[in-house]
Amino acid sequence: MSTLISVLITFVVVILVLYLVNLLPIDGRAKQIVRIIVIIIGILSLLRALTAFPF
Repeated sequence: MSTLISVLITFVVVILVLYLVNLLPIDGRAKQIVRIIVIIIGILSLLRALTAFPF
């Protein structure tokens, strides 16, 4: 149950950060780079959450 909550919280945070990045008044190329970085950090966080709790 703890793993599921951790995954859901990570997913919601990544979606929220991507939404906020979209609102920033910066160049399109910079937004794309920030989105990629946020997605990579989100994937790493999900993998860490999934491997921290063995099934």
